[in-house]
Amino acid sequence: MTMKTANFNMRMETGRKEQAEALFRTLGMTLPQAVNMFIAQSLLVGGLPFESRVPQYSRETEEAFQEAREIASGRRAAKSYHSAEELFSELDAE
Repeated sequence: MTMKTANFNMRMETGRKEQAEALFRTLGMTLPQAVNMFIAQSLLVGGLPFESRVPQYSRETEEAFQEAREIASGRRAAKSYHSAEELFSELDAE
């Protein structure tokens, strides 16, 4: 018996697609095969085949993320140290 197939088109960032294709190639499959596997597993478990939730970070972690964003955008200067000893000394003082 021949199984009927249907076309399925989707859009994604080019870089993400290339990364996914490379990953799945190392696993011996194509991107369409991986998508079909994802859909088959979703149907089998009756939902997403992995946990999907919004991460809950502590206030301290959220502040660290914000600091990193500010450093990356140039709105805040990054700390620098002349030696590892200087860095560890400051960390020990905290």
